[in-house]
Amino acid sequence: MNMDSDLQIAGDILEVPHLLQPERAHPVTVAEFAGLARSIADDRAQWAPYVEYDATTRWYHRLRTGPGYEVWLLSWVPGQGSGLHDHGVSSGVLTVLEGELTERTSGGAPALTDDARTLAPGAQRVFAPGYVHEVVNDSLEPAVSLHVYFPGLTEMPMHESLQAQCAPVAAPVTTGVVVA
Repeated sequence: MNMDSDLQIAGDILEVPHLLQPERAHPVTVAEFAGLARSIADDRAQWAPYVEYDATTRWYHRLRTGPGYEVWLLSWVPGQGSGLHDHGVSSGVLTVLEGELTERTSGGAPALTDDARTLAPGAQRVFAPGYVHEVVNDSLEPAVSLHVYFPGLTEMPMHESLQAQCAPVAAPVTTGVVVA
Protein backbone atom coordinates (compact mmCIF):
# COMPACT_ATOMS: atom_id res chain seq x y z
CA MET A 1 0.00 0.00 0.00
CA ASN A 2 1.35 3.39 -1.03
CA MET A 3 1.43 5.83 1.91
CA ASP A 4 2.68 8.89 0.02
CA SER A 5 0.86 12.07 0.88
CA ASP A 6 -0.48 14.48 -1.70
CA LEU A 7 2.31 16.85 -0.76
CA GLN A 8 4.92 14.18 -1.41
CA ILE A 9 3.33 13.31 -4.75
CA ALA A 10 2.59 16.79 -6.11
CA GLY A 11 5.01 18.90 -4.13
CA ASP A 12 4.22 22.15 -2.38
CA ILE A 13 1.73 24.05 -4.56
CA LEU A 14 3.35 27.35 -3.56
CA GLU A 15 6.61 26.06 -5.02
CA VAL A 16 4.97 25.24 -8.35
CA PRO A 17 3.87 28.61 -9.80
CA HIS A 18 2.35 27.06 -12.90
CA LEU A 19 -0.30 25.39 -10.71
CA LEU A 20 -1.46 28.67 -9.15
CA GLN A 21 -4.38 30.64 -10.55
CA PRO A 22 -3.07 33.72 -12.35
CA GLU A 23 -3.94 37.03 -10.73
CA ARG A 24 -6.80 38.64 -12.63
CA ALA A 25 -6.37 42.12 -14.03
CA HIS A 26 -10.11 42.79 -13.70
CA PRO A 27 -12.89 41.52 -11.42
CA VAL A 28 -15.18 38.74 -12.64
CA THR A 29 -17.11 37.61 -9.53
CA VAL A 30 -19.68 39.48 -7.46
CA ALA A 31 -17.25 39.48 -4.52
CA GLU A 32 -14.51 40.94 -6.71
CA PHE A 33 -16.83 43.70 -7.98
CA ALA A 34 -17.83 44.51 -4.40
CA GLY A 35 -14.13 44.58 -3.53
CA LEU A 36 -13.42 46.92 -6.45
CA ALA A 37 -16.14 49.29 -5.21
CA ARG A 38 -14.76 49.13 -1.67
CA SER A 39 -11.18 49.85 -2.82
CA ILE A 40 -12.30 52.88 -4.85
CA ALA A 41 -14.46 54.09 -1.95
CA ASP A 42 -11.52 53.83 0.44
CA ASP A 43 -9.30 55.98 -1.81
CA ARG A 44 -10.88 59.47 -1.95
CA ALA A 45 -8.24 60.60 -4.45
CA GLN A 46 -9.84 58.29 -7.04
CA TRP A 47 -13.26 59.95 -6.86
CA ALA A 48 -13.46 63.15 -4.78
CA PRO A 49 -11.91 65.47 -7.42
CA TYR A 50 -14.68 64.56 -9.88
CA VAL A 51 -17.72 65.20 -7.67
CA GLU A 52 -20.07 67.96 -8.76
CA TYR A 53 -23.56 68.86 -7.57
CA ASP A 54 -26.43 69.90 -9.81
CA ALA A 55 -29.62 71.26 -8.26
CA THR A 56 -31.68 70.49 -11.38
CA THR A 57 -30.80 66.83 -11.95
CA ARG A 58 -28.76 64.00 -10.51
CA TRP A 59 -25.16 64.42 -11.61
CA TYR A 60 -23.17 61.41 -12.78
CA HIS A 61 -19.72 60.69 -14.17
CA ARG A 62 -18.35 57.45 -15.59
CA LEU A 63 -15.25 56.95 -13.48
CA ARG A 64 -13.84 53.78 -14.99
CA THR A 65 -14.53 50.99 -17.46
CA GLY A 66 -13.07 47.53 -17.81
CA PRO A 67 -13.87 44.40 -19.75
CA GLY A 68 -17.57 43.90 -19.10
CA TYR A 69 -18.06 46.51 -16.37
CA GLU A 70 -18.45 50.23 -15.67
CA VAL A 71 -17.94 52.33 -12.55
CA TRP A 72 -20.13 55.43 -12.11
CA LEU A 73 -19.93 58.25 -9.59
CA LEU A 74 -23.25 59.97 -8.72
CA SER A 75 -24.11 62.96 -6.58
CA TRP A 76 -27.46 63.67 -5.00
CA VAL A 77 -28.65 66.96 -3.51
CA PRO A 78 -31.45 66.76 -0.94
CA GLY A 79 -34.70 65.60 -2.51
CA GLN A 80 -33.19 64.08 -5.65
CA GLY A 81 -34.04 60.49 -6.51
CA SER A 82 -33.67 57.92 -9.23
CA GLY A 83 -37.30 56.94 -9.63
CA LEU A 84 -38.29 53.29 -9.42
CA HIS A 85 -36.14 51.36 -11.90
CA ASP A 86 -34.10 48.26 -12.63
CA HIS A 87 -30.83 47.83 -14.51
CA GLY A 88 -31.87 45.48 -17.29
CA VAL A 89 -29.39 42.63 -17.69
CA SER A 90 -26.78 44.26 -15.44
CA SER A 91 -25.92 43.27 -11.89
CA GLY A 92 -24.51 45.96 -9.66
CA VAL A 93 -22.92 47.19 -6.49
CA LEU A 94 -24.05 50.49 -4.94
CA THR A 95 -21.71 52.01 -2.34
CA VAL A 96 -22.48 55.21 -0.41
CA LEU A 97 -19.40 57.43 -0.22
CA GLU A 98 -20.75 60.53 1.55
CA GLY A 99 -24.07 61.52 3.07
CA GLU A 100 -27.08 59.24 3.39
CA LEU A 101 -29.34 57.70 0.78
CA THR A 102 -32.62 55.86 1.16
CA GLU A 103 -33.22 52.76 -0.92
CA ARG A 104 -36.82 51.68 -1.46
CA THR A 105 -37.61 48.30 -2.91
CA SER A 106 -40.85 46.80 -4.05
CA GLY A 107 -42.16 43.76 -2.26
CA GLY A 108 -43.11 41.94 -5.43
CA ALA A 109 -45.32 42.31 -8.45
CA PRO A 110 -47.54 44.13 -8.06
CA ALA A 111 -45.71 45.93 -5.29
CA LEU A 112 -47.97 46.67 -2.38
CA THR A 113 -45.21 47.34 0.12
CA ASP A 114 -42.53 49.95 0.42
CA ASP A 115 -39.45 48.49 2.10
CA ALA A 116 -37.03 51.33 2.85
CA ARG A 117 -33.53 51.25 4.25
CA THR A 118 -31.19 54.11 5.06
CA LEU A 119 -27.72 53.71 3.59
CA ALA A 120 -24.98 55.53 5.51
CA PRO A 121 -21.43 56.16 4.27
CA GLY A 122 -19.73 52.82 3.65
CA ALA A 123 -23.02 50.95 3.15
CA GLN A 124 -22.98 48.64 0.17
CA ARG A 125 -25.85 46.97 -1.70
CA VAL A 126 -25.36 44.20 -4.27
CA PHE A 127 -28.14 43.47 -6.73
CA ALA A 128 -28.91 41.07 -9.57
CA PRO A 129 -30.48 41.77 -12.98
CA GLY A 130 -34.14 42.72 -12.67
CA TYR A 131 -33.79 44.08 -9.10
CA VAL A 132 -36.31 46.94 -8.84
CA HIS A 133 -35.49 49.80 -6.49
CA GLU A 134 -35.53 53.54 -6.02
CA VAL A 135 -32.69 55.54 -4.47
CA VAL A 136 -33.47 58.93 -2.92
CA ASN A 137 -31.60 61.53 -0.89
CA ASP A 138 -34.15 62.06 1.89
CA SER A 139 -31.61 63.86 4.08
CA LEU A 140 -30.81 67.56 4.36
CA GLU A 141 -27.21 67.12 3.16
CA PRO A 142 -25.79 66.19 -0.26
CA ALA A 143 -24.73 62.60 -0.87
CA VAL A 144 -22.28 60.82 -3.19
CA SER A 145 -22.47 57.20 -4.31
CA LEU A 146 -20.43 54.79 -6.41
CA HIS A 147 -22.11 52.28 -8.75
CA VAL A 148 -20.43 49.31 -10.42
CA TYR A 149 -22.44 47.62 -13.18
CA PHE A 150 -21.55 44.29 -14.79
CA PRO A 151 -22.02 43.95 -17.63
CA GLY A 152 -21.90 47.68 -18.31
CA LEU A 153 -25.22 49.49 -18.02
CA THR A 154 -27.12 49.51 -21.32
CA GLU A 155 -30.63 50.20 -20.05
CA MET A 156 -32.45 51.43 -16.98
CA PRO A 157 -36.16 50.66 -17.39
CA MET A 158 -38.38 52.86 -15.25
CA HIS A 159 -41.27 51.36 -13.27
CA GLU A 160 -44.47 52.80 -11.87
CA SER A 161 -43.74 54.49 -8.56
CA LEU A 162 -44.56 52.70 -5.34
CA GLN A 163 -46.96 55.52 -4.42
CA ALA A 164 -48.83 55.18 -7.72
CA GLN A 165 -49.11 51.42 -7.24
CA CYS A 166 -50.67 51.91 -3.82
CA ALA A 167 -52.90 54.90 -4.71
CA PRO A 168 -56.62 54.36 -4.38
CA VAL A 169 -58.52 53.91 -7.62
CA ALA A 170 -61.03 56.68 -8.31
CA ALA A 171 -64.67 55.63 -8.52
CA PRO A 172 -66.24 56.00 -11.97
CA VAL A 173 -68.18 59.22 -12.53
CA THR A 174 -71.86 58.73 -13.33
CA THR A 175 -74.03 61.18 -15.29
CA GLY A 176 -77.21 60.57 -13.38
CA VAL A 177 -78.73 58.43 -16.14
CA VAL A 178 -80.33 55.29 -14.84
CA VAL A 179 -80.22 52.31 -17.14
CA ALA A 180 -82.67 49.58 -16.33
